[in-house]
Parts: sequence; C-alpha cells; structure tokens
Amino acid sequence: MPSFGLASEQVIETTPLTVHRRVRWGECDPSGVVYTVNFCEYVASAFELFMAALLGAPLQATKQRLGIATPARALTLEFTAPLRPDDEFTMTVAVSDTRIRSFDLEVVGRCTDGRDVFRAKLTAIAVAPASRSAVPLPDILKRSLDLYTKACDAANRGADV
Repeated sequence: MPSFGLASEQVIETTPLTVHRRVRWGECDPSGVVYTVNFCEYVASAFELFMAALLGAPLQATKQRLGIATPARALTLEFTAPLRPDDEFTMTVAVSDTRIRSFDLEVVGRCTDGRDVFRAKLTAIAVAPASRSAVPLPDILKRSLDLYTKACDAANRGADV
C-alpha cells in the first residue's frame, strides 16, 4: 500500500541502515524523471543518516566533538532504472572498506517492487576542519564501522538460513 501520509524520507531499518524515500515532483525534470544531481542528494542524505545512526547522535555536533569533518573524496553512481514522481524506493547502506583515513560506503537504491534503480559508492575521508588535511579516522568511528559491518554480516547470515 502506498504511504501517502509519510515524510518523503525516513529510516525504516538500522541493520543494515535502510532509508525509505518517495520521489517528489520537484526532484524531476520536465520529462518526469529524477534529475541526475538529485541521486547525489539521495546518496548524501543516506550517508548523513547512516553516520548519525552509527555514532548514535546528531551528526554535525558529533563530528565537531570528534574534531573531524567527513567530506566525500569520491562518488560513483550507476543507474539501472529511472525514478518518477511518487515512486517509492529504499536505499540500503553497506560498509565496503575501511582504511586509515577514509572509508567506502555502498548505497543501493531499489524500488518497492524489488528492481534496482541505482548503485553508488561514496568514499568519505576524515579531515581536520581548520586545515582541511587528512587525519586518521577516530577510533570510535573505526570501531563503529567494524561493529556495523559485523552486525550486517550476521543479519545476512540469519536471512540466508
């Protein structure tokens, strides 16, 4: 059943982090498909929701407390189907790699009928806000990324049984 009364975006699961979203008319071009740049917005939003859930607190205040910023170093997108106004889809976030100063997230967008819409890879890098130079990921972030990956692996193994 369509979710007419829901906000255009909400977290519906945390392991793995899954965001439900409905395409708004203003996100589309005159031909009625989502503008390419809006897919970047979708991925950036999934990243921010993921980080807030991962760290258990509002993202910007937490990054300030940790003394880091986490800009995107790279973003790739592969489109497999269009989205149109009122289409509903989910974005699922997985950690694909963690390094000393950066980490990769994979975001998969799927329509509620199960068909893939897009796949994205976002590489975030930890930087010192004042100098904008790369710094090591804070230990709490590295541990949280590792725990999230293990929890998702366990949830996937449980789903396969």
